Formats: sequence, structure tokens, C-alpha cells
Amino acid sequence: MRPLFLVLPLSLLCAPQAGAQSGNYPVTDDTPMSTVQVKAQPSFHIWDYQADAIRGTYELSNGWRLKVQPTRDGAVARIDNQRPIRLVAQSPDRFVSRDGNVIMDFNQGDEREDMRMSYVPGDTTNPQLAQVIVVTAKMAQR
Repeated sequence: MRPLFLVLPLSLLCAPQAGAQSGNYPVTDDTPMSTVQVKAQPSFHIWDYQADAIRGTYELSNGWRLKVQPTRDGAVARIDNQRPIRLVAQSPDRFVSRDGNVIMDFNQGDEREDMRMSYVPGDTTNPQLAQVIVVTAKMAQR
């Protein structure tokens, strides 16, 4: 069974703005209503020494190789020869794709050289099934 506890945070990351309303049902023209606007967390600026801590090549537990190159506002990650994934920094150790489908947590483990990536697979056969895959990685090369 895949960890489903990541589904709610991922769904919150997917919506740059979300709204909530409260009021009586059924809604009529004279029903009082409250509205709340929620905005996504802005990107986090990482410093050069923080960028150096995530830079490198990682060997993922499923056999893939992940190369991470920091950028001004986040990082670019490339798995094997696939297209690059642009990530936005949310903290010095957490990077998220703009669509919220990929989350990478760096500086994990006792020696702070491990990484954990969770992602929503792009080829799900049942779109009604929520699925998140979690892969761990060890630093292979700086």
C-alpha cells in the first residue's frame, strides 16, 4: 500500500489559489456568506552554501540516477535521460515542482546525504485513484 498521507499536501500544492465558503444551504440571494482565499507558499531563496548541499548525482532506490543542479530560485532535476524537472525551493531542504506532483526532501539521514522523492505518476490508469510513489536515494557523486 502506498502512503496516502501525502495526497492532501500534494492537493494543496497543486492549487495556487483555493477558495472556501461557509453559509446556509440552499444558497439564496439573501443568504449571508463568508469567503476565504488561500494562496500557495511563495518560493524560498536559497543561499550558495545551501545549494551546494543538494547539488550532485543521486542513486535512487529503484535503479534510476538523478542529477540535481541548483538554480537561483530552486533546482533543476533530471532523471536519467528524461526531460528536466524544474523545482521551486520551499525551504533549504524541500523542493517542489510547480504543479505539486514532485516533492524532493534533501539532506536526510544521519550523514545528511540522502534524499527522498515523492511523485504522482503521470501514467495512472485509473484517474480516480490517488497514488503517490516514494523513492529514497543515496548521494552518489558531488
